[in-house]
Amino acid sequence: MKIVVTDGHTLNPGDLDNSELEKLGELVIYKRSNREETILRLQDADIAVVNKTILDRDILEKLPHLRYIAVTATGYNNLDVPFIKEKKIPTSNVTNYGSYAVAQHAFALLLELTNLVGLHNQECRQGKWYQSSDFCFWSQPMTELYGKKIGIIGLGHIGSKMAEMAKAFGMEVFYHGRVDKNIPGYTYLSTPQEIFSSCDVISLHCALNEQTNQIVNSASLSYFKPNAILINTSRGGLIQEEDLLNALDQGQIRGVGLDVLSEEPPRKLNSLINHPRCIVTPHNAWAAQETRQRMLDITIDNIKSFLQGNPKNLIP
Repeated sequence: MKIVVTDGHTLNPGDLDNSELEKLGELVIYKRSNREETILRLQDADIAVVNKTILDRDILEKLPHLRYIAVTATGYNNLDVPFIKEKKIPTSNVTNYGSYAVAQHAFALLLELTNLVGLHNQECRQGKWYQSSDFCFWSQPMTELYGKKIGIIGLGHIGSKMAEMAKAFGMEVFYHGRVDKNIPGYTYLSTPQEIFSSCDVISLHCALNEQTNQIVNSASLSYFKPNAILINTSRGGLIQEEDLLNALDQGQIRGVGLDVLSEEPPRKLNSLINHPRCIVTPHNAWAAQETRQRMLDITIDNIKSFLQGNPKNLIP
């Protein structure tokens, strides 16, 4: 079997061990691949290992030898799933590899927006504490999370961990998803609008699909409380960014923490990055070494299972 990794740098920039993957076949790893390179490099591949590489119908039609696709991610909106099913190419993704890490990052964004740690550290370095007449100093008001309502859109693996962390801070947990999971201590709301209108913090942990595309837009933002905080560590396409920017400018929403944008990396200036009430990190919530190692291990196990004739973690 020839195994080709098209965009392996983000998963393993050099600090993980590929030896177990090498045992599974003839392994070729590319750091990155553009569209033309993807077609060329996968021409004789039996197994494609991709993260964000686009595999649409036009590309897949040019890969007659492809027998299996391993996605080194949970999301697979970079794949033409209907055509893959039509061609009967087994395709696996990696779920629940980074639930703790991504929830941790989401909460880090929330805490920065409520406690302003970075801001006050910067002001200490600027000498503002030295200039204070009192033993303590703050330039902007901080917020206690205890008793606040958090609304989680998508109570899957990551959303569940976010809910657990929120509970530990004494927050009331509300959630919306495809089904009511009847979890004691959590309140299910049947529409996203109910989450938006009733919660102080909204955290997005849902997949990007036709139903959730730009779920945060001018209409939904009109439901938000003026003091609400929005967190998104899922997919940038969940937000209509111009609408969010306008809402921030008009004071419709207090603050935003984003680990994802609609274009990654942003090739032109995204005004959200420099907005004073928005924090943006570069899609690295999943990037802890321990988390990436777990993803690599699950990917290897997925490929082994395929080679043994029993593919697992197949995408819907």
